[in-house]
Amino acid sequence: MTRLLRQTLLAMALFGGGVAYGVWLSSPRGQEWLQQTPLAIWTRQVHEEMRSLLPSSVSRPAAEGSASPADAVHPSNFIAAVAQKVGPAVVRIDATRTVASPLDPKLFNQPLFRHFFGGQIPQLPQEFQQEGTGSGFIIDANGLILTNAHVVEGSERVTVHLLDGRTFEGKVKGSDPVTDIAVVQIEGENLPTVTLGNSDRVRPGDWAIAIGNPLGLDNTVTAGIISAVGRSSGQIGAANKRVTFLQTDAAINPGNSGGPLLDAEGRVIGVNTAIFQRAQGVGFAIPINRAMEIAERLIRDGRVEHAFLGIRMITLNPDLVARLNRDPARPTTLTVQEGVLIGQVIPGSPAEQVGLREGDVIVEIDGQPIRDAEQVQQLVDAAGVGKTLTLRVIRDGQARTFQVKTGVLPVGF
Repeated sequence: MTRLLRQTLLAMALFGGGVAYGVWLSSPRGQEWLQQTPLAIWTRQVHEEMRSLLPSSVSRPAAEGSASPADAVHPSNFIAAVAQKVGPAVVRIDATRTVASPLDPKLFNQPLFRHFFGGQIPQLPQEFQQEGTGSGFIIDANGLILTNAHVVEGSERVTVHLLDGRTFEGKVKGSDPVTDIAVVQIEGENLPTVTLGNSDRVRPGDWAIAIGNPLGLDNTVTAGIISAVGRSSGQIGAANKRVTFLQTDAAINPGNSGGPLLDAEGRVIGVNTAIFQRAQGVGFAIPINRAMEIAERLIRDGRVEHAFLGIRMITLNPDLVARLNRDPARPTTLTVQEGVLIGQVIPGSPAEQVGLREGDVIVEIDGQPIRDAEQVQQLVDAAGVGKTLTLRVIRDGQARTFQVKTGVLPVGF
C-alpha cells in the first residue's frame, strides 16, 4: 500500500510539474528562452537558406512589422507565382469533328440479330459528332495560340476558353502532324501572353511546371523536374514524329496536350504532348525552340514541308548484327558493327532513284559518322527539301557513295 501511495504521489508531482512547465513556456519569458534553444536557432538558419534558394522572380516575405495592402494576394512560393503569372494565357480548346461510326450496319443483318429484333432492326447513324478537349497558350496578344496538332486534327469547330471566362471561336491557321504542332487564331486584342524560354538551355534536374486542362479540369497546375532531354520519338513510342522530347515527372494527363511546360521563372520551355500510358510520372513535351520554328512556318505558309529520303531504318549494334548474320534467310553477311541498316526502300522515292537498296548500311552522311536512325532523320530534316546529301554506305562488304537529293515527305507517310 505504501509503495502504491508513493507511485501515486510521484505521478501527481510529475503531472503538476509538467503543467507548471507548460504554463511557464507560454509566458513571455518562456517564449524568449525557447527562441534561444539550439533547435530554434537551427530552424531559423534552415529557413533563411531555403528562402535564398527561391528564384529571383519570387518576392521575399516582407519584414516583420511592414504592412502591405496586397499581402493577401502575394503568391506563397515560386510555383504559385508562376501559376498566377502564366495562368491567364493558358486556354482550354474544345474541338468538334465528325467521325464515321465504328459499327458496320451489316452487323444487324446477321441471323442472330434478326432473331431478337425481327423487323425492328435499329437504324444506327453512319457518322456522329465527336468532341475533344485539349490545352493551348497564347503567344501573341492579337490571338495566336500554340497547341498540339492532335488536339485540333480534323476539327470542324474550335472553341477557345480563357481563364477570365471569355469564349472565342477559333480557326486553325496551320497544323503539322509530323511534329504535332498547330496554331489556332482567335479574334482578340491585348490578350494575355506567355513568355518564351530557351529549351536548348534546359538540363535534367531543372524545375518543370505544367499548366493545362486535364480531364476538363481547367487551369490545373502540376510541378516536378526535367527528367531527361533529347528523348527520341522512337524511345517514347511515337516513331512517326520528327522531333525530340523533354521528359518530365510533372503530372501530365489527357487534356494537358498543347499546354505549356514552364521553368521556375514562368518561361515556356516546352509544349506538353504525350505520356507513357503504362507508367506514372513519365510525360513528354516538345521543346519550345522546335515548336516555335514549326509555328512560324505554319503562320507564314499554313503548312510545313519535311525532307524525305524514302527509307525505313534500323539502328545496328553488335548484338543485332550477330543475330542477323545467324539468319540463314539473309542473302548477305553484315561486315560492320554499327551504323543504320536500310530495312526498306520506298518505291519511287529519292533513295530508290539513286540506287540505294535494302540491306545497305549507312555509315556516313556528309562526312559525319552515323550512330543511329534518329541521327539520320535529324540530318535529313536539317538539310531541308531539295538539298543533296552525300551518303556513304556499306554493301556486300564494300563502301559505296551516293548523292541523294531530298524530296518532300508524302502526306500520311
